[in-house]
Amino acid sequence: MSNLKYWEDKIKEKRKNTDFRKFIKEIASWSSLSFYKIDWNITRCPKSNRLKEVVIASKFDENEKPMKEYNFSLDFFTNYGNLFSENPFSAVIDLWWNENTNYSDCTFNSKNVYLSNTTIWAQNVFYSLSTKMNSTNVFDSVVVWSNCENIYSSTWIINSYNIFYSSFINDSNNIWFSSNLTGCSECFWCNNLINKSYCINNLEYSKEEYLKFKKDLLEKKDKYIDWYDTTSNISWNNIWAVDSKWEYIINSQNVINGKYCFNINNWNNVLITWGDKDENMFDSILTGSWVCSDFYWVINSWPSCQNLYICAHITLSSNLYYSYNCNNCSYCIWCVWLKNKSYCILNKQYTKEEYNDLADKIFSQMEVDGTLWEFFPWELNPFYFNDTMAYLLDDSFTKQEVEKQWYMWRDAEIKVDIPEWVEVIFPHPQPLPSKEGRSPKSIQDYQWYDSNWNWQINPEILKKVIQDEKWNIYRIVQMEYDFLVKHWLPLPENHWLDRIKMWFKFK
Repeated sequence: MSNLKYWEDKIKEKRKNTDFRKFIKEIASWSSLSFYKIDWNITRCPKSNRLKEVVIASKFDENEKPMKEYNFSLDFFTNYGNLFSENPFSAVIDLWWNENTNYSDCTFNSKNVYLSNTTIWAQNVFYSLSTKMNSTNVFDSVVVWSNCENIYSSTWIINSYNIFYSSFINDSNNIWFSSNLTGCSECFWCNNLINKSYCINNLEYSKEEYLKFKKDLLEKKDKYIDWYDTTSNISWNNIWAVDSKWEYIINSQNVINGKYCFNINNWNNVLITWGDKDENMFDSILTGSWVCSDFYWVINSWPSCQNLYICAHITLSSNLYYSYNCNNCSYCIWCVWLKNKSYCILNKQYTKEEYNDLADKIFSQMEVDGTLWEFFPWELNPFYFNDTMAYLLDDSFTKQEVEKQWYMWRDAEIKVDIPEWVEVIFPHPQPLPSKEGRSPKSIQDYQWYDSNWNWQINPEILKKVIQDEKWNIYRIVQMEYDFLVKHWLPLPENHWLDRIKMWFKFK
């Protein structure tokens, strides 16, 4: 008879009481947001000796996955680490039914996704985190869910369209530099309004007056960054949140230490989670959607998952323990990169009876060793700490602190999709001349108003790369250029990862 329920209860009680900073350091550091170039491939993993091999997603399933016999003379994490290190690693996690998503991570049933993370049922998504549910044309944004369209440099947007430089917008349209709006249309510089239209600074105008003021304001493109900074520092008002603490919580109950949570109950230490009244989630990031429940230390798991313990990147699965990137699996322990499997331990197939017996023995050993409720150890973590959700949530972690505990840290500038030998330009004119004796060009040389006062962006910008004040390098791609031109938007002046970080200034 299986004793799994006994061991599950042991893990549950430990994970329900995780210190928040420990949760951030140990768990959120497994959720990478950046990308790197290795041998001309774009990957979520930097080059290090912690991974055997990084394989492009389209070829990954062709590789046979190694398996191991459990060795009771070794502790659990040594057994697991041996299996983890012998398996190749997918350059990005590319789940089912995607098109043109080779440069994105954790993508499911989406199209045209570029340098973005966690995109589900969406298309035309660039430099964004957590875009879901029939959303399209999303740029530089965080948490855009449910039938959204044309979203730029914004966060926490639900069922809305034409939203620019704004935050916490629900069922609204044509919003600029605003926050905390529900059921609103045509608002500029507004905060905390419901069912209002044609407002500037919360004052209502006639349609004609509003459109004139709006036109005048939108011409002041040199003010956009200052206005944007102001918008990103406005706090969120929780809506229909009962017995819940922290911010950005909607229609939820009993949520402690939660950020960006929608329609969930009984959670602790959770970040960016959309549910269908999902329940009992602890120490979880980027999870939920459609009948999910009982998660204890989980990253990126959706849809229809139940009863997961210390797992990452799981879809359509249940009753998994210490498993990494398993799809449509059940009753697997310490498995990696499996599909359509059940009753496996260290990727090896067992009968149900053999599985239950061996699992009980291994869990018993783990309890004696004091590792039963612990997460994947630092030496298996293949990501730079300062490029993960951990550093976004709490940038008080220092390089010395995390390297002392053997996490990796990125010192070099970010340079992912950058062609070699391309002219570098800068967000602002530089004070020193270049080697040729002239000042380097800035992006201001590539954008202007023409004689008819129409906003122009020179398509030659597509042939350049931009280096921001932190020396990180980025470029403008075609679909991004088309969107900027269509909506009369200025060229971005900082790296795409910093645009995501803008929305993580938690109070």
